[in-house]
Amino acid sequence: MNPTVIAVALALASAVAYATAAVAQERLAAGGRPDRMPRLLLRGAWWGAVGLNSTGALLHVAALRYGPLTLVQPLGALTLVAAVPLGARLAGRRVVRDEWRGVVLALLGLGALLPVTAGETPRETLSLPEAVGLAAVVLAFIGLCVRPGRGTPGRRGRGTPGRGLRFATASGVASGVASALTQTLTVALADSRAPGAALVSWRTAVVAVLVAAFAVSGLLLSQSAYGSGLGAPLATLTLANPVAAAAIGIVLLDERFRGGPGGWALAAAGAAAAARGVVLLSRAPQAGAGVRGDTVAVRESAVREAAVAVRETAVRGVAVAVAEPAVRETVVRQAALETVVRQATAREALAPGEPAAVPREPVPTPP
Repeated sequence: MNPTVIAVALALASAVAYATAAVAQERLAAGGRPDRMPRLLLRGAWWGAVGLNSTGALLHVAALRYGPLTLVQPLGALTLVAAVPLGARLAGRRVVRDEWRGVVLALLGLGALLPVTAGETPRETLSLPEAVGLAAVVLAFIGLCVRPGRGTPGRRGRGTPGRGLRFATASGVASGVASALTQTLTVALADSRAPGAALVSWRTAVVAVLVAAFAVSGLLLSQSAYGSGLGAPLATLTLANPVAAAAIGIVLLDERFRGGPGGWALAAAGAAAAARGVVLLSRAPQAGAGVRGDTVAVRESAVREAAVAVRETAVRGVAVAVAEPAVRETVVRQAALETVVRQATAREALAPGEPAAVPREPVPTPP
């Protein structure tokens, strides 16, 4: 079978595994503060997400064994395409029109990228100094993204959007570097099987440690990013991952786009379409947001509170029955106003098109 076909199939399976893990992580992050990682370590659901991420990583490694970095990494954007409908289904809502438009644009963009990025199995690898230097630069960049004091958790423990995007960028870059180093590791391990070659070299050992470190860092950073929602952080790390990996492949691994200037133009158009699709997909409503049942429940709570206020006002009206006429008139007018407000709130809680079957209550009139 063609190695490119195998690489694409493995990359697609990896994207589905990553998408399922992302939805699970976002739902876990929605239940508490994004900085309470020790608590997540005690939950089986989080380790299930870790298992899905590990499965995705293994499939990704296998894809890199058969295809170049510039082919495998763009397919990672399909993680967002799979995560959006899955997340919507688990949230009990439908995928909106803009989200479907985003899916189509992302697929068209990836379709334009594949012909110019597909190439032969990679042969170039990073040397030990290149790998260590790359790791140092990336660690400094991640430190800038996650340094304290640049965003605090929002209301109800949800992270602020800026914080989520910064952590997502750091996560995507870390994962992209792990992919680039993984390619070096897999090729080096294949070369070690040659007659007379050392089983494990210093380069292989160091690169293996760096791959593990960046993979774990990407996972933990993504968990913190999902504290601000699913769409925007996932879109950000989905873009940052292939950009970082492709940049490493082109600059350090001598990978090239095919087709000359025309190939670059097609790749640019595909990248623009995919980016637009990712932006549309990132606007997905948050879990539980915009659900009519939740809105009605909140408004019904407001109606109940208004009813209690009316009853208390009526009691006050009885208590001041022996007071001055001006005071009694003021209390009764307040009761009438609150009754009108309660009826209006109850009507607003009804969905459009439903009959306004709200019983009218007598409005107290001043004596």
